[in-house]
Order: sequence, then structure tokens, then C-alpha cells
Amino acid sequence: MQKKSKAVCLKFYASKMSTPEEIRAMVEEIKKLKFENEEYKKRVRPVTFEVSERGAISVFGLGKNPQTLYKIQWERILENSDQLKKFIADNKEHLN
Repeated sequence: MQKKSKAVCLKFYASKMSTPEEIRAMVEEIKKLKFENEEYKKRVRPVTFEVSERGAISVFGLGKNPQTLYKIQWERILENSDQLKKFIADNKEHLN
């Protein structure tokens, strides 16, 4: 069975319940919401640090959830920062 795209499903559902003008308004609203969502994702959030309840370092502002590691783990990452930068450069075509 072939999978229908979301747009096709939306048009089918909307056509059963709405007039063409309402469908166009829904499509415009979806475009507007997609644009707003992309703009929200582009916003730069400040990076902040906190000490967790267990004595680890939590970094906020990199993604949806904080990145939490213990001091020794952060130190190891920092000690290997040149290696990490090289790895990123070498693999940039595979990274987002």
C-alpha cells in the first residue's frame, strides 16, 4: 500500500469538511506556522552553566535538554578539543 503525503491527507480531510476558501486559509496558516517554527529554531539561545544536584556540570542552551557531565569528563573533552575540531572538519559533510 502506498503511503500518502501529509499534504494529500490534509487536502482530502479538509475537502470533506471545508470550502475551497477555508482550505486555502488552512494552507496559508500552515505555511505561516512552518515559517514561524523555522524562525524560532534559528534563534540563538545563550549558553548557561549550572551545577547539578549530584555535582555535575549542566550546560543549557545547546538543544532541548541540558548536556550534563562530571568535571573530569568536561576536562577530558577540553583537553581533546583540537582532536574534536579536526574530527568535525574531517566529517563536516556527514554532520548537521
